[in-house]
Amino acid sequence: MTYDPADLTVADYLDGASEMAAAGRPFLAHLLAEEAARRVDDRATARSIRAQYTDPTTDRG
Repeated sequence: MTYDPADLTVADYLDGASEMAAAGRPFLAHLLAEEAARRVDDRATARSIRAQYTDPTTDRG
């Protein structure tokens, strides 16, 4: 396990987001996915990541 956040990769953040989503922690999943999206150079990929892990605090109704 790494303890320096600078050593984490996009894949590490996405793995964490997936684990948090599976554990019923959608806000943490969103935060991890948002960091992954920030680290991606391709805008389409970043949009795709954000679409998979939307902000659960946003009122969509």
